Amino acid sequence: MRNIFAVAGVVIKELYRRKDFYVLFIVTILICLVMASVNIYHDEKIVRYLKEICLLLVWISSLVIAITTTARQIPAERENRTLLPLLAKPLSRSQLVFGKFLGCWIACGLTLLCFYVFLGVLAGCRDHHWPVMDYFQAATLHWFALGIVVALSLLGSLIFAAPSSNSTICFVVVSGILLLGRHLDQVALQLSEPMRGITLAIYYTIPHLEFFDMRDLVIHDWPLVAWKFYGLAILYALAYMGVFLAAACLAFRRKAVN
Repeated sequence: MRNIFAVAGVVIKELYRRKDFYVLFIVTILICLVMASVNIYHDEKIVRYLKEICLLLVWISSLVIAITTTARQIPAERENRTLLPLLAKPLSRSQLVFGKFLGCWIACGLTLLCFYVFLGVLAGCRDHHWPVMDYFQAATLHWFALGIVVALSLLGSLIFAAPSSNSTICFVVVSGILLLGRHLDQVALQLSEPMRGITLAIYYTIPHLEFFDMRDLVIHDWPLVAWKFYGLAILYALAYMGVFLAAACLAFRRKAVN
């Protein structure tokens, strides 16, 4: 475990030194500030629009950060010829994979914490309402969704050598999961066999990231998600993270490092 946490610590330090990371973070914050300053005809519902747009920005920014930072981890080590010295130490390939994953996931979590605290304060100052538990559930489930994305991107980085191609493919896959995942079962009902069976198999196999999208909870001040379902969603995310990380470790063991 010590080796895993050591690798994770190095990853976090490297990520927070990158300029593109701060550029995306600052641009998102500035857009949220601009939206917060808008007051159209003193409409009381403007805070709801503010939350909707800002949360959409937070989701997009967090996915970009998660995919781009994870996609370059192991390929960059190979290109910089630092992978062999790392593995020459008392560090197994599986420990390196888990350390890279943990570092990227924690970095995404710290970024999400800043985003949600900033948005909560921004919205609270406008409507004088502070639904702390709504933000807590939304932020934590968002973080576990990013855990699935990080694990998937790490697996992709071991299948596709170039970080750019890996990032592009992961963006396409994640976008497809988000946009088509929730409707794929309805599409399958309109198809004939064998395409119906294949489509349903894909529907039940892919991770459903929409389970973790709690934006409506924050936007409309809906009642909290039952803690039983909240816990099941976390277990669901952990299961997919475990599958993707196991596949990543297996792929890394079979891959030449030179």
